[in-house]
Amino acid sequence: MTMEAEAGDRVRITLGRGLFVCVVGPSGAGKDTLIDHARRRLAGEGDRFVFPRRLVTRAASTAEDHDVLSEEAFGAGIAGGAFSLHWRAHGLGYALPRSVEAALADGAVVVCNISRAQVAAARAAFARIAVVSVTAPDAVIAGRLAARGRESAETITARLARGKAVMPDRAPDLTIVNDGSVEAAGEKLVAFLRGALRD
Repeated sequence: MTMEAEAGDRVRITLGRGLFVCVVGPSGAGKDTLIDHARRRLAGEGDRFVFPRRLVTRAASTAEDHDVLSEEAFGAGIAGGAFSLHWRAHGLGYALPRSVEAALADGAVVVCNISRAQVAAARAAFARIAVVSVTAPDAVIAGRLAARGRESAETITARLARGKAVMPDRAPDLTIVNDGSVEAAGEKLVAFLRGALRD
């Protein structure tokens, strides 16, 4: 079925069970914040919604909820086929565990933040996917990146430029402009995920 969205949103997909939902967008758009909101809101609904922890070759921090992976383990995991999906970005290695495939086989809606450049790879890896694009004005993104304290002003400028250049392989199924409250934007994601499960 085709779903309608509020003004400024775009939804365009036939949804069903066993759906991999890619949450994509530029750094600083607030993807992980919205995913965390959806995880909390859907926590009481059993294993119908799965939010896998990414494996990242970066030290643990409070800024992102991920499992730490060494460069050696990342390379070995690729060679041994240990990941459902993997990629490199900003000098780091990222991967999703094989448990993603088991959850999809069980009919779950699996939600993960992935690189926009990897959407085509996700389409090849998983039978059914949806793409949620999270955006925000440049000034909002720049402020969020500066607050992290991880990037210089030059790096932030470069990230903003890259954000305009890197796009998914086709139009997203839902676009969320995340420039207001977490609750307002997060509930749009929650509604989309619940709709995916129902259909």
